[in-house]
Amino acid sequence: MKPVIASLNISLPRHVTLDDGRTLHTGLFKVPTEGPVYLDTLGFQGDGSADRVHHGGPDKAVCAYSTDYYAYWEKITGRPTGFGAFGENLSLSGIGETGVHIGDVFKIGGASVQVSQPRQPCHKLNKVFGLQEMACKVQKTGFSGWYFRVLAAGWVSRGDTLERIEKGVISVEEANDLMHKDKKDAAKLRAILDEPALSASWRDTFEKRLAILSPLASSSGKTP
Repeated sequence: MKPVIASLNISLPRHVTLDDGRTLHTGLFKVPTEGPVYLDTLGFQGDGSADRVHHGGPDKAVCAYSTDYYAYWEKITGRPTGFGAFGENLSLSGIGETGVHIGDVFKIGGASVQVSQPRQPCHKLNKVFGLQEMACKVQKTGFSGWYFRVLAAGWVSRGDTLERIEKGVISVEEANDLMHKDKKDAAKLRAILDEPALSASWRDTFEKRLAILSPLASSSGKTP
């Protein structure tokens, strides 16, 4: 079966009062919508982020998360986990980090999107879930979610299936491992830098690491 959009979630940034009484300005609290919602190169209409430096932009226009992990997080946190709980625009069923690759292109509804990088856990998740280690736990499990860039704008709705029309080589799981665990694996760094679809921010990080590990190596892995 093809992966499907279990829920399409959007929200503009707003001030939210947390369980401990603190106020947070965030766009993390996405609200499920029946749609259809128009998706352009900067994301869904009516959606936004409070932190435009670390979230949003063409490389991170759409955040996706697998609903397959909801039960796991409910057990860990002791609280219900519903659609949009991780600030994702697309709550997807039947797909996860092992089966999604940097550079994968999917047709969803009337739009086409491409995987650009894993979603990097944000400290705001700690506040949202009321668990100081939440972002760290997301990083350790690799249940991060990922970002899409938009190749072709169009209308998208809950219930739309994802049809993969191009497949990359390096999975989101492998990219996560390289970012957080296998930080000194020069061969893997060269491999991921050979993927043109990799986001600019992750490319910059990996190029700097490779330069430290192999001062004479270029970002493509070739030596003079």
